This record gives sequence, C-alpha cells and structure tokens, in this order.
Amino acid sequence: MYEADDKMISLIRDNYNLLQSLGSFGISLGFGDKTVQETCEDNNVDTYTFLAVVNFAMNGYGEFETDDKISVPTLLHYLEASHAYFLDFQLPYIRRELTESLNENDSLAQLILRFYNEYAREIRQHMKYEQKTLFPYVESLLEGHPTNDYNVETFSKHHGAADKKLRELKLLIIKYLPQDGLHNNQLTATLHDIYENEVWLRQHAEIEDRIFVPAIRRLEQKVKQSDVTKNITDMVFKSGIGQNPEALSDREKDVIVSLVQGMSNKEIADHLCISTNTVITHRRNIARKLQIHSPAGLTIYAIVNGLVDISAVKI
Repeated sequence: MYEADDKMISLIRDNYNLLQSLGSFGISLGFGDKTVQETCEDNNVDTYTFLAVVNFAMNGYGEFETDDKISVPTLLHYLEASHAYFLDFQLPYIRRELTESLNENDSLAQLILRFYNEYAREIRQHMKYEQKTLFPYVESLLEGHPTNDYNVETFSKHHGAADKKLRELKLLIIKYLPQDGLHNNQLTATLHDIYENEVWLRQHAEIEDRIFVPAIRRLEQKVKQSDVTKNITDMVFKSGIGQNPEALSDREKDVIVSLVQGMSNKEIADHLCISTNTVITHRRNIARKLQIHSPAGLTIYAIVNGLVDISAVKI
C-alpha cells in the first residue's frame, strides 16, 4: 500500500500505467523527488482520494470500503478527465493504428474496421450519457440541492456490452488477419494497444462501481439528512417549539434523550438509576417548561437543540 509520504516517482516506477491516471487527476509531470502528498498539494488534488484510487487499482480491485474521507469532487474531476482522454485521444488513436495496419483492399479488413467503429460508437454513447446525466446530478448533490431523482444504480455495471465487442474484435484480428512483413508488425502493435485499452476500461469501470458509486450514495444520504434537518428546523421555527423555554436541568435532558430512544418510564428509571415516580415528575416538568407533550414533539426538540443526532433517529 502506498502512503502520502512515499515518493511519487516510486509509484510510477512500480507501475507505468499510473501515468495516464496522473493526467486524469490533473497532476503534471516534472514533480522531481516530491512525495505523493507534496505532488498532490501542488496540483490541488486530494491526497487521500488519489491514494485510494491508486492502491485499489494496483492491488487488483480487492476489498474496498469508501468512507467520508473520499473526496467526491476529486473523483468527479478524475472521471471527467478520464472520459475526455478516452473519447478524444484513445479511441481515435487506435482507429488510426488499425487503418495503417490493415490492407485497404482486403474486404475482411474493412469489415473489422467497421466492427471497431461500432464498438467506439457504443462506448462513446455510454460515456456521453454519463456526462449528460450522472455528472450534473453529482454536481447538484455537492451544491446541496439535487436537480432530479437520478438513480445511481442505473449507472453501475454499464460496460458489459462494450467489453464483449472488444473481446470479439481481438479474436477476429488474431484468427482471421494474418499479415506479412510491415503490416504484421503494425497489426501486432495495434493489437497490443487494444489489450491495453481493455485493461484501462476495466480499471475505469471498477473505480466507478467500487469507489465512485458508493461515494455518491453516501453523499445522497448526507443531503437527505440535511434536508430533513432543514424541514424540522423550519417546522420548529413556525410552531415556536423550543423558543425561549424555561431552562431544563441536566437530568430532564437525560429523560428527553431516553424518551426519544423509545424507552418506557421503567426503562428510563433503570437506565438513570432513579425511581419511576421521579421519571414521571421529570416528564411533567418537561411538558410544563416546553409545552410539548408528544414523543414526536420531544424528538424534534431534541434534534434541533442538539440533544441527539438526527442520524440516530428513525425519521
């Protein structure tokens, strides 16, 4: 596992495939002997997220769990740049290689080139769809107000058909296009690039499905909780709940928290090591001071006044 204080050059030396990832993160070459953290900071890249992607890819896409340290803006920029690299450079580059490698008078060769065009069109449609739907949705989530009800599950696991076409393309070239001399060398080099392209696509899909999608789900949950809190706060403000109440004692606050957690009077008494009658007295005092008598009202009061965290309450 690589860490923030490792030299960036060590990562590249161990795996040259990371060179393209550097570009997608917006990291420029010429970083000398700087560490990963120093290089990331120089390029305004979140170090933790960069290392999460790198270690995940270099360890063969093993077990991975996202957490709150993952930067969604960094991942979004990485995927947008990856799409630009693949659509604007990689696909046209391989097509040029195929054109130079194939005999223009060979009808089978022309069919294979047409097959590649279909594959490229399918990949382009997938990525363009993501750019028009998913990426704007994530940006709206980051702003705290999603613009639609996009279901991230429709985005996950979406490269299967294109992968199948790519496998067929490789087999067609290997089985049915033997060449001689220069054309054979060119075709072999092109085939190698197609294999590299397949590896890149697999890595891209794994990062989307195993890191990006879970990070979006976490972001959606945060936005949802934020909206619930805002709605509760607005309701409290309009109703006057909790505004300038007579001060509660610490024990009365303990009773409120216990009630919000669903405890009965006897359970509260056992939990706080007091008598049931004392619990009842506290509840009367709470109702008198707050003018709140229902469990739902006390739950709202407890959330707004920071006695309980909204994430611990079943809304």
